[in-house]
Amino acid sequence: QVQLVESGGGLVQAGGSLRLSCAVSESIFRINAINWYRQAPGKQREMVATITSGGLTNYADSVKGRFIISRDNAKTTVYLQMNSLKPDDTAVYYCNVHGLWGQGTLVTVSL
Repeated sequence: QVQLVESGGGLVQAGGSLRLSCAVSESIFRINAINWYRQAPGKQREMVATITSGGLTNYADSVKGRFIISRDNAKTTVYLQMNSLKPDDTAVYYCNVHGLWGQGTLVTVSL
């Protein structure tokens, strides 16, 4: 079974940047879609970004122009570069592949 390990979360001031990583335990070359989701306190989990095997990307409207998803097939890792962070971006961020989830990494954005 595929294992996903997220890292890179932390505390950052508004306007700052973080890069999240999702290490996947098997080759991601043929995985069609790898997703980042997030769940803020008291809210439902929501999709943040998706990247396909061909490199096509899709973003939630709330993060377009600020977040960038990328994949390194050789390292079996997917990244989420988050720029111009806002307090509303505070959440636990999860990697999702084939319906499986990692443990999440907490991002806290302060004023």
